[in-house]
Amino acid sequence: MPSFDIVSEVDKHEVANATDQANREVNTRFDFKGTDSVFELEGGVITSVSQSDFQLAQMLDILQSKLNKRGVDIDCLEVHDPETSGNRARQKITVREGLNSDQCREIVKAVKASKTKVQAAIQGDMVRISGKKRDDLQQTIALVKGMKLGMPLQYKNFRD
Repeated sequence: MPSFDIVSEVDKHEVANATDQANREVNTRFDFKGTDSVFELEGGVITSVSQSDFQLAQMLDILQSKLNKRGVDIDCLEVHDPETSGNRARQKITVREGLNSDQCREIVKAVKASKTKVQAAIQGDMVRISGKKRDDLQQTIALVKGMKLGMPLQYKNFRD
């Protein structure tokens, strides 16, 4: 029975490389000279540190462009509000990975409402779709691609 999994994954190695590239660009740019601006990557959280909110916004733009060039979808980023204290400003950027239970339920609900002959099952932080015909699975992929979940989705483990 053909099946596939709907997941939301981020390549952590590419995120680390993009963060390093963004750090190098910030260090070489003239408008950041002497500001001690830096990106710090710990686990799934990128912290940007600079002197002002304006510079944090510029740094976020640099990071997003580097992630985009490396093939990481920037929809997976959750940007928190900047925190300012004294002459330092910092902003946390969380790299989200995996579907939460509400998103999984929303996908299952939409698949069942579409009346295609497929079954949807939640398995942890992914949704497995199985059906008898390959065409039904492809219709389901098109349906899920049209949904706005706020997370980048990948379709893996396609088995015939």
